[in-house]
Amino acid sequence: MMRQESLAIVIAGGLALGLSFGSPRNACAQAETIKIGTLAPKSSPWGKVFETWVKAVSEKSSGKLEVQFFYNGQQGDEDAMVGKIKSSQLDGAAISGVGLGKVYKPILALQLPGLFTSWSKLDKARDAMRSEFEKGAKDAGFFIAGWGDVGLMRTMAKGFVVKVPDDLKTKKPYYIRADGVRPAVYSAIGGVSGVPLNVPEVLPNLNTGAINLIQAPCLVAEQLQWASKLDNLTDLISGPVIGAIVISQKRMDALPADLKTILMDTGKIAAVALTTRIRSEDDAACSRLKAKMTVTTPSTAEKAKWDGVFKTARQKLVPGTFSAELVAKLEGFAK
Repeated sequence: MMRQESLAIVIAGGLALGLSFGSPRNACAQAETIKIGTLAPKSSPWGKVFETWVKAVSEKSSGKLEVQFFYNGQQGDEDAMVGKIKSSQLDGAAISGVGLGKVYKPILALQLPGLFTSWSKLDKARDAMRSEFEKGAKDAGFFIAGWGDVGLMRTMAKGFVVKVPDDLKTKKPYYIRADGVRPAVYSAIGGVSGVPLNVPEVLPNLNTGAINLIQAPCLVAEQLQWASKLDNLTDLISGPVIGAIVISQKRMDALPADLKTILMDTGKIAAVALTTRIRSEDDAACSRLKAKMTVTTPSTAEKAKWDGVFKTARQKLVPGTFSAELVAKLEGFAK
């Protein structure tokens, strides 16, 4: 999900690595193929980054290595894709924090509610925890080819304004079925059950009115057509939705050394685009949605009520989901 200038970042980075985008392929070589699943549409900013990466890998390897993406959830939701990687039915996936939590649960803690309300705070925590998280993923059989972001989470609703947590009571908010964090928020509010769905199920349920509230990045809501069914936006960030490209460590180890290096180096370039450009795309999407929707900005007192709910939700996730030590460490980074 990116504009034309976003592609230039990846292409320029590719040239710096010696990618020859116009060189002929070696037609005689038997290509190794890395199959990667994603929920993103091919035409989205994410899809454009991925397609540029596909071309870079092919050109750099003279056709000996190909990356093939399966878009629009063709390989299932994120937990299904992670399961397929574990069973060697799929080589990799581009996933959000929910999927990463299925790879190595502590990574999902980066999406704890109310902690990282700006990218600078997230960067500080993720950089500090990167080696630990990547080792945990590797021990679980996954190589993190690169980190990327999805957007900052905001609340969007149909037919009503959301200022304080109690405004969610009697409403029908959606959350990702595999998400281990969002239900704790609804539990902390009380009187909110939430509707667990897989991502492809959200739009049909918005159409029927089975759900009437989502908490997601504006870019996601726009690209997946959810925003067209909603008319209220609460300008309060509850946290980031992070992401990463993960590949089976077993599959990586089976690649010839030169192809493995190509995949790693070009993956890092794609990750830079996913990290930097998607943030600006999310900002732009928010501006577009604010022009179309009724925008509510909670007051200082109203924000304090959300902070109280978020703190209670974090406490509910300890122990069981996250260790007290991990949550305390991340809360320290958020200050």
